[in-house]
Amino acid sequence: MKKTVVLGALTIAAFAAGSASAQTLDDVRERGSLNCGVSTGLTGFSELNQETNRWEGFDVAVCRAVGAAVLGDPEAVTFVPVTNKVRFTALNSGEVDMLARNTTWTFSRDTDLNVEFTGVNYYDGQGFIVPSALGVSSAKDLDGATVCIQTGTTTELNLADFFRVNNMSYEPVPIETAAEARQQFLDGACDTYTTDASGLAAQRSSFPNPGDYVILPEIISKEPLGPAVRHGDNEWGDIVRWTLNALIAAEELGVTSANIDELASAPTDNPEINRMLGTADNLGEMIGLDREWAVRAIKAGGNYGEIFAKNIGEATPIGLARGLNAQWTNGGLLYSPPFR
Repeated sequence: MKKTVVLGALTIAAFAAGSASAQTLDDVRERGSLNCGVSTGLTGFSELNQETNRWEGFDVAVCRAVGAAVLGDPEAVTFVPVTNKVRFTALNSGEVDMLARNTTWTFSRDTDLNVEFTGVNYYDGQGFIVPSALGVSSAKDLDGATVCIQTGTTTELNLADFFRVNNMSYEPVPIETAAEARQQFLDGACDTYTTDASGLAAQRSSFPNPGDYVILPEIISKEPLGPAVRHGDNEWGDIVRWTLNALIAAEELGVTSANIDELASAPTDNPEINRMLGTADNLGEMIGLDREWAVRAIKAGGNYGEIFAKNIGEATPIGLARGLNAQWTNGGLLYSPPFR
């Protein structure tokens, strides 16, 4: 179990070195550990279990899958909690090798922040949560409300746009972390709290009385959340991208943590499974890995569906339905390019 590190001081020199580097894979192998930037604590997605001192969650599982693919060990991951404000600086400085922390893929981030998104692991949208006692059933009833909102996020602009379009006013209550948002909202510092709907569900599950709060029906934005790496290191970007794709494709193809050893022991009747698991073509050598990289990634925590169900699914306190995050064959948006 690798230790958790706290984000330290970032220097201009480190920023320049991190931005110019195209050798992340070599750095990770030499270090013997993947440095993965995660949230400072969001139930179900990335959170340090205080009893076991182990990081858990949906995003954490992506980090472990990459660690397993590259280093052969899902535990060879050092989790670095980073706030919204410093997450991209941490990535560009080289302090973390990748981000997996409920981060929205946008035009400006993709083109102006030296960041490359490697896919979408959760299709989300911004919503609002209010106390049931407030008597509000729609976000359009929030004219004049005080709104808790995390700084340094896409939610700030979305919120301003929504209230402007609907000719409403609001008073922002700026906060920096999910933990601060939770406390401020519970303490009554704001009438409503707005962030990604998945984050609202995660936060509500940890409230003392979750039933006293309602998530309003409006979704006011598109928030495709996904892992990100530094721009310019194409090999490393391919590794993170195709590790995520392997988790997604495994669910579609019926490859699970329970049957993967059997399926990987010899070629099956499905050519795509054979290529992905390395019993046919050696796709791993194209991205600097061995032929069993995807096997290890899937075994680390299961396929996408298993990871979803365990951490944030309907049987968990968070209780999220698959919705847009269902496989494309089941009416969702989840889709991996083919392994060939």
